[in-house]
Amino acid sequence: MVVTERPPEAASPPSTAARTFRAGGLVVGLALLALVFLLSIWVGSKSIPFTSTWSVLWHNDGSTDAVIIHDLRIPRTLLGVVVGAALGLAGAVMQALTRNPLADPGLLGVNTGAAAAVVSGIAFVGVTSVLGYIWFAFAGAAIASIVVYVLGSAGRSATPDRLVLAGSAVMAVLQAYIVGVLLLMPETFNQFRFWNVGSLSGRKWDVFLQISPFVVLGVIIALLLARPLNVLALGDQTGKALGAHVGRTRVLGAVVVMLLCGAGTAAIGPVLFLGLAVPHAARMLVGPDQRWVLPYSMLLAPIALIGADVVGRVLNPPEELQAGIVVAFLGAPVFIALCRRRKLARL
Repeated sequence: MVVTERPPEAASPPSTAARTFRAGGLVVGLALLALVFLLSIWVGSKSIPFTSTWSVLWHNDGSTDAVIIHDLRIPRTLLGVVVGAALGLAGAVMQALTRNPLADPGLLGVNTGAAAAVVSGIAFVGVTSVLGYIWFAFAGAAIASIVVYVLGSAGRSATPDRLVLAGSAVMAVLQAYIVGVLLLMPETFNQFRFWNVGSLSGRKWDVFLQISPFVVLGVIIALLLARPLNVLALGDQTGKALGAHVGRTRVLGAVVVMLLCGAGTAAIGPVLFLGLAVPHAARMLVGPDQRWVLPYSMLLAPIALIGADVVGRVLNPPEELQAGIVVAFLGAPVFIALCRRRKLARL
C-alpha cells in the first residue's frame, strides 16, 4: 500500500490557545474513556442493574454479579484499553516513520506474522487456549517484523518505500502459507477463525497481565520518540542536517510497532482499522505535532475499541458480534468521511 504524497508538514510551535485546546481535548477524551469503561462493565449478555454494577464495582461481595464484573467484564475492559492504546499508538508511529498517511502497522508484517504463527501452533503443536495463541502470535509478529526490517535495509539504510515493499513481500508469502495450511488442514480453520476476527470476549486477567509489560515498554519508547519523529517529517536529509539520528529513530520506531502491534494482535487478534484511521482523527484535532498526535491516538483508539465491543454485545443479545467486525463496519464510513473532508497530503 504505497501512496505517493508529499511528507507531512513539520510541527510549528503551538500558541497558548492551541495548547489549551489540546490539553482540554485530552481531558474530554479521558472523560469519554471513563464513560465507555463504565458502559463496558455494565452492559453484557447478563443484565445487571446499574446500581448493582456500581455497588459491586467497589465492594466485591462474592455474589454472581460481582464474579461477572470482577472476573469477566473488568479484565475484558482493561484489556480493551491496553490493546486499543497499543494499536492506535502503533498506527501513529508507523505513519510518522513512513511519512505515509495510509500506512498501517500491519505493513511491517506484524499481523500476518502473528496469524501465520497462530495457524502453525494450532495445526502442528495442538495449541487450543488463548494463552497459547498469545506467545505464538507474539513470536510470529516479532520474527516477521525483524525479517521485514532486514530486507528493507539490506545494502543501505532503511527507507519508507523499502520497508513498505519488504513488508508487502513478506505479507504475501505468509498469507500464502496461511491459506495453504488452512486448505490442507480444514479443522485448523475452526479454531483460527475465532482469533482472527479480533475479539475481547473470553479474555481474562492472565491475558491482560501477560501483554501489559510489552505495551508499557512500547508506550514509553514511542512517547520519547515524539520529537525525533517531528524532525523525521522534514525528510531524511533535512533531519540529518539538523543533527537527528534518522537510522536510530527508524530502528526504535520499528521496535515500537513490533511491541505494540504484536502484543495487541496476540491478545485479541487483528483489528486493522484502529491503527489506520485513529491517527487521522488525532491529526485533524491537534495538527501534525507528534507530541500531541501520539497521546491523542493512544486515547482515541481504546474509546473506539471498547465502544465497538459494547455495540457488539447489544446488537443481538445474548450472542455477541466481535469488536473487530464492529470496528470495520462503523469505522469505514468515518474514514471515508475523513478522507473527503481533508486532502491526505495535508494530514
